[in-house]
Amino acid sequence: MNNMLTLALSKGRIFDETMPLLKAAGIEVLEDPEKSRKLILPTNHANVRVVLVRASDVPTYVQYGGADLGVTGLDTLIEHGTDGLYQPLDLQIAKCRMSVAVRSDFDYAAMVKQGARLKVATKYTTIARDFFATKGVHVDLVKLYGSMELAPLTGLADAIVDLVSTGNTLKANHLVEVERIMDISSRLVVNQAALKMKQADIRRIIDAFSAALPAAK
Repeated sequence: MNNMLTLALSKGRIFDETMPLLKAAGIEVLEDPEKSRKLILPTNHANVRVVLVRASDVPTYVQYGGADLGVTGLDTLIEHGTDGLYQPLDLQIAKCRMSVAVRSDFDYAAMVKQGARLKVATKYTTIARDFFATKGVHVDLVKLYGSMELAPLTGLADAIVDLVSTGNTLKANHLVEVERIMDISSRLVVNQAALKMKQADIRRIIDAFSAALPAAK
């Protein structure tokens, strides 16, 4: 079992956008995660398998050796912390941005200028705390796990910090983006012990991914 290579992925955009990179490494996943009920998917290599986990759990699986490597968003990585994780590549996939958004009738700039204390709802408390601390804005953070857009609409919060890709969800809920905190994309993360034990196999995947990146920088 020790020569088995386990890759942790989350369903959806990260899974879909990792497939071409795996293909470049000669690896094809043999079952469709949307159709299969299995959580461990076989590939065309007997010693390579994919485990499907929640996006927020990918770094944990890799850190503790439940997976040798994984693909995770920078947002998840910052929130989780990078202990025990080697991050060889920005895969430039699942791109979006982390932003501050408010109700369209809320004068964010004026409130910040006045030094008002803002109530901010977010799943990304580490990113939000660091961002507002750097700006010198006092905030009370409210941790939510979903439907951030509701928070300003119901008066639960003045602002939200959330991932934005098209901005359509914000528009539909009469919210506006007032600050862009950072660009987000997905990273390859590797368990540091696995990197030593299975170096040749892991290095081969890193090199193939790297070569397949758009305009490999």
